[in-house]
Amino acid sequence: MKRKKLEESGLFAIRLMRKTKLESGHPFMINVSSLPADQCYLEFPDGNIQLVTINRSKKDFEKVRELTKAEKNAVRKKLQFV
Repeated sequence: MKRKKLEESGLFAIRLMRKTKLESGHPFMINVSSLPADQCYLEFPDGNIQLVTINRSKKDFEKVRELTKAEKNAVRKKLQFV
């Protein structure tokens, strides 16, 4: 029971952080274990999501590709962002 409450609290916090970042005009970084360690998603306020790789020498992200509409929907559904 405690684990479920902890998971719910964590999900609530992540949703709130995501909402705050996007509403303030900043991208939200989405890490998922199914991606390689040097990759993540960046979700932008306009609704687009990019697969990016972390360039440690530049301390920045490099776009790999833009997700399709179906892929964006699947990511949001999997992470319960819908």
